[in-house]
Amino acid sequence: MTVFESIWKSMILGTVQGLTEFLPVSSSGHLTLMQEILRYEIAEGGKMFVNILLHFGTLIAVLFVFWRDILALFRKPFKTLLMLIVATIPAGVVGLLLNDKIGALFEPSQNARWLAYLAIFFAVTALMLLITEYVAKRRKKHRPLGWGNAAAMGVMQAFALFPGISRSGSTIAAGVVSGAKTEDVAKFSFLMSIPVILGSLVLELKDVIFPAEGVSLVLGAAEIWGMLAGVVCSAVSGLFAIKVMLKVIGKANYKWFSLYLVMLSLSCFWLDILGVLV
Repeated sequence: MTVFESIWKSMILGTVQGLTEFLPVSSSGHLTLMQEILRYEIAEGGKMFVNILLHFGTLIAVLFVFWRDILALFRKPFKTLLMLIVATIPAGVVGLLLNDKIGALFEPSQNARWLAYLAIFFAVTALMLLITEYVAKRRKKHRPLGWGNAAAMGVMQAFALFPGISRSGSTIAAGVVSGAKTEDVAKFSFLMSIPVILGSLVLELKDVIFPAEGVSLVLGAAEIWGMLAGVVCSAVSGLFAIKVMLKVIGKANYKWFSLYLVMLSLSCFWLDILGVLV
């Protein structure tokens, strides 16, 4: 790629990553789809490194918005910190055991029907958001976030390792349906993203530092400039998405996201049938 091509493609990917990491539409699903649509070609092993940096951009956004809440985690009685650890365990276990298999399932070079799977999981997220809105708008009584809510959100976060299943959408759905206050659920869901993003960074960085046999990562000036632009766009769009999502959660208005995901799911099905992205 030329420098210009690398920068504009990386800026699109960074913006998509930042928005979809926190809006309930699945960042991994959108990145997988957009990389194929853009025909994002980079040195072997480079896509993984790009994903690392784009996730780092969204991590910057979370730290910027919630730094006070993060510092509060390390003050007594540490209840929120302990609940956060409990909520992170399911995704950590599933990620360690199934990360490569999940990745292969949605890798175009390894699975010709990856778009069909993506379409199914986008549709699942759409249904989940509709159920969440229905429950949130009819529940009259809420209780403070507790251990049961944290465990439920943790299980759903593990499920969100599948591209197409929104991490923010599934964790918020679990918290709301299990009866917790929407404000507590929102804050806890965003805090849950920190260890998951860090964990994915560590796993992907390991594969970059210690690549599989025969795989080498050689990046030129074009790729480096593109990645820097992608990180900036990821952080800025992530900040915007967090602000939007906090307002959406307060109003429990998820139907428009659900409609968008239904349309995206149908598009993926048609692209799969037509064999466009192969």
